[in-house]
Amino acid sequence: MERVRLVHGNGGRFSHELTERFILKYFTNDLLAPLHDGAQFPVTEGRMAFSTDSYVVQPAFFPGGNIGKLAVCGTVNDLAMNGAIPQYLSCGLILEEGLAFNELDEILHTMSDMAKAANVQIVTGDTKVVKKGEVDKIYINTAGIGMIPEGIDIGPHRVKPGMDVILSGAIGDHSIAVMGQRFGLDLSDSLKTDCAPLNNMVHAVLDKVGPQVALLRDPTRGGLGTVLKEIADQSQVGIKVDEAAIPVHAEVQSVCDILGYDPLYLANEGKVVLVVDPSVTDEVLSILRGFEEGKEAVLIGKTLDKNIGKVGLQTAIGGVRLIDLLGEDQVPRIC
Repeated sequence: MERVRLVHGNGGRFSHELTERFILKYFTNDLLAPLHDGAQFPVTEGRMAFSTDSYVVQPAFFPGGNIGKLAVCGTVNDLAMNGAIPQYLSCGLILEEGLAFNELDEILHTMSDMAKAANVQIVTGDTKVVKKGEVDKIYINTAGIGMIPEGIDIGPHRVKPGMDVILSGAIGDHSIAVMGQRFGLDLSDSLKTDCAPLNNMVHAVLDKVGPQVALLRDPTRGGLGTVLKEIADQSQVGIKVDEAAIPVHAEVQSVCDILGYDPLYLANEGKVVLVVDPSVTDEVLSILRGFEEGKEAVLIGKTLDKNIGKVGLQTAIGGVRLIDLLGEDQVPRIC
C-alpha cells in the first residue's frame, strides 16, 4: 500500500507529484490553476466575511463523513452564520508520515464533493508532512471568504427582547457518531454525523425575510447550551427555552442516558440557531422544513427583557434549569 513519505512535503519533485496526483485531481479550477503563492480573484462592492477553522477530529473517518467533510462544511457554515454567500476556500493539509494514499484520496474526494454542494471553490492551499506520531494521520485548516448581500445585518447587536429562537433540527448526532467510532461502540446504523453545508438553506431564509433575521449561530463545539448562553451574554437579553421542544434522536438520548452526557452540550455540525422577529417565525420554519437539513426545525424559545445574560430551560417536570457555558469536554476532538 502506498503511503505519504516525508519527502512529499519537501517542496520538490515528490511534493509536485502529490499535488498533481491527488490535490489537482479534485480541486482544479481557473483560480487554482496558476499554482501561484495565492489566489487572485475579483471582488464586488459591499461587505466581505472571512473565517478560518482547523480540524483535528479523531478518528478521521466516522459514520456519515470524514475530516474532509468537516473541513469544508465547517468553514462554509461559519460564513453563512455571518449572512455571507460563501465563495472561496483555502485548504492547508498537515499530513502524518505513513498516511495511506487511499485515505488521503477519499478525504480530498469528499472535500471536492462538499465544495460542489456548497457552490464554493478551493482556490489556494498548502501541504506539509511531519514525522510519524507528530500528528494523528491528518489535520486540515480551511479559511473562507464570502460576500454579504445588501440589506443583511447579522449579529448579536440585532437581538432584542421578544424575539423567537428557532433550532433547525435534532442535536447531538455528530458527537455521538464520532465518539461511537472512536471507542468501537455498537451503535445503530442510523446514527450518523449531521455534518452538511447549510449555506443554501440559510440563504433561502435570508432571501425571503433577511431583515427580520437578527442572528445566526451554528452550535458546534460547546453545543446548543453554550451557544444560547453566548447569545444571552453578547446580546444582553434573557432567554427561555422549552426542554420538551428541543429534538434529540432516540439513539442519541439512549447513549446520553447510559454515559451521563447532556445533549445540550454535544457538538453539532449541521444545525443552525436562528433568532428572528416573531412576525416571520412560521415562514422561517416552513422554509427550513423544505430542506433535508431543516426538516426537524422547531421553535424552542424566546428572548426576554429580564434575567439579562441568563438562559433558563423549562424542564419537563415544570422547573427551570439555568444553562451555563460548557465546562469540561464531554467528547473532545469532535471537529
